[in-house]
Amino acid sequence: LEKENPGIFDDPEKTFVDFYMKSGLYITEIVKRLYRSAAIRQAYPDDHARLKHILEHQVYGFAPSHIIFQIAIAYIFGFDKAAQEISHRNFVDEDVMTYVRKGALDKLVQERFGQKPIKET
Repeated sequence: LEKENPGIFDDPEKTFVDFYMKSGLYITEIVKRLYRSAAIRQAYPDDHARLKHILEHQVYGFAPSHIIFQIAIAYIFGFDKAAQEISHRNFVDEDVMTYVRKGALDKLVQERFGQKPIKET
């Protein structure tokens, strides 16, 4: 992502989504890069506030089944007790393929998150 979009991890308003979460690894890698960004660190100098902002405002995910959802949430949030207090609302147990087939993915995103979590780059 950085190669195609230099500075992508330095914008505290940039959002990322994994439409088919499995382990949570992709989201976790995005979180790590955002968390280490000097620009985001400057905007959110407190470590917990920075992590909270990233997980509640910058990353989103859909899991295709309940068990995969549980695995991904455990991986994304399970590293630290303080992270358990951060809202999980940006991660949902929903198989997007039904919506993709109907051409209704944008509608699902609107319903689940109230706005489109993807910004064109």
